[in-house]
Amino acid sequence: MAMPSSSASETHLLDAESSLSDDVVHGFVDFKGRLVTRSGSGGWKSAFFIIGVEVAERFAYYGISSNLMSYLTGALGQSTATAAENVNAWFGTSLLLPLLGAFVADSFLGRYRMIILASGLYILALGFLSLSAALYSFKSSDCQIDANNMACSPPQFQIIFFFFSLYLFALAQGGHKPCLQAFGADQFEEKDPKECKDKSSFFNWWYFSINLGVIVALFVLNYIQDNLSWGLGFGIPCIIMCLALIIFLLGTMTYRLRKHSDERNPFVRIGQVFLNAARNWRTTQSAISNEEEAQGILPYQGSHQFKFLNKSLLAHDGTKEDGKVCSISEIEEAKAVVRLVPIWTTCLGYAIVSSQSLTFFTNQGVTMDRSITSSLQIPAASLQSFISIAIVVFIPIYDRILVPIARAITQKPSGITMLQRIGTGIFLSLLSMVIAALVEMERLKTVVKYGLVDMPKATVPMSVWWLLPQYLLFGIADSFTLIGLQEFFYDQVPNELKSIGLAIYLSIFGIGSFLSSFLISVVEKATSGPGRDSWFSDNLNRAHLDYFYWLLAGLSAAAFTAYLYFSKSYIYNRRNTL
Repeated sequence: MAMPSSSASETHLLDAESSLSDDVVHGFVDFKGRLVTRSGSGGWKSAFFIIGVEVAERFAYYGISSNLMSYLTGALGQSTATAAENVNAWFGTSLLLPLLGAFVADSFLGRYRMIILASGLYILALGFLSLSAALYSFKSSDCQIDANNMACSPPQFQIIFFFFSLYLFALAQGGHKPCLQAFGADQFEEKDPKECKDKSSFFNWWYFSINLGVIVALFVLNYIQDNLSWGLGFGIPCIIMCLALIIFLLGTMTYRLRKHSDERNPFVRIGQVFLNAARNWRTTQSAISNEEEAQGILPYQGSHQFKFLNKSLLAHDGTKEDGKVCSISEIEEAKAVVRLVPIWTTCLGYAIVSSQSLTFFTNQGVTMDRSITSSLQIPAASLQSFISIAIVVFIPIYDRILVPIARAITQKPSGITMLQRIGTGIFLSLLSMVIAALVEMERLKTVVKYGLVDMPKATVPMSVWWLLPQYLLFGIADSFTLIGLQEFFYDQVPNELKSIGLAIYLSIFGIGSFLSSFLISVVEKATSGPGRDSWFSDNLNRAHLDYFYWLLAGLSAAAFTAYLYFSKSYIYNRRNTL
């Protein structure tokens, strides 16, 4: 029997080594620090665990946040305007804290450990919320509305403990939300064509899946909270988060963990660019051009933008000592971050509008006919589920029908650019505000027609389903804008700052909530006074939410115009995103 030649064996060995090398995912390791292969890790096998965890987390989050307005105005006896301000302040804080969580994850702990830590904090906060609700059962309907009657106020301890638990919950969400989604996207390698395409679908199916959890939370938990017990309604999310942590740990063997770079901390690198540019503010353009020429830096797409940052190519004292000057790649990282600012700013109008679905939309629904049968009513907060239903129905249509059609026309992998997707959703949210204003005008006409102006507790003989179009349009708008923003801010930041990118996206809605709260406060003061009701009167039959919605529609139109201007001049950070 002929033995294979040594040359043939060496060739076979080299081919095997080459195949193994091609299968290795560079820049990633497993949880033990070992190299990972494309076939044995990541991809959809890991993404399914992570998406499952996010479904549970969103179930818990919306189980608390969606009915928060009702708890504050009911169990805690707050006025409509005060409750709306508190909801917006908490919602804003919960969406700004991801900046802190992402910073700690990207700089110190890593996403995997941060997710585990945040999950533990989540479980603790939800346990506290359940306990705070169970400690004292208070019904605003049992109150005597009297200026000197303190019986309508729950114990101060309950209020303090509740808000402590609520903000602990926000802190946990701040560590969990940006890291889990970035960790999920990390499971798809950008350099592999198939996985790159899968990653674009991942953002669509991520949002599709979590809205299934939201729908269940809005129907099941809102019903339990309104009809059975707030303590039970807050306790179930705690149990669900325990299961979520178990699911996440079960997928550990399949995960790809991004390997920490030996380079300087990305925050330090980017900060150094701005610091050097500020120190060299007197440096002439000719000196910068000479330095670019000396380094062989040729003009490229985007090189003309933010030229002032190129001053960091030179040290403040004129030397070129290492550590005192920045490389062109570091300058480009800084420019990439600066380019995000106009897009971030012009999306605040969308965030302000989206805040209304958690506050005033719910209050409108409370006053309307919510009967499904003679003995069954739909909870007002459950109407928010139709936003999620619209998303769940529309995303498969978008991903399987609209994207392939757009791809055939534009020859772009994603069909349309991320900024085009975001802009489409902003325009739809503007239409949603117009519809909301028209529906509220009709509700107020019905109130006058049936003589219910001074009967705030009476049910307005107008079906709650009138609110359905504005909720559904919001859902379709979210399918465009929210997913587009997630993908955009993940893709356009440096590799080491993916969690920060998603935290920046979330901060749009955090700041938007604070701006909404500020706007409500200003309008409340401007429109209230002796002998007149404000736009946000506790008696919604005398309020004018329609005026507020028209104001928001005007702000949205202005923000949309500014967005179109800045998005046209935006230069993408990587070619494959075009």
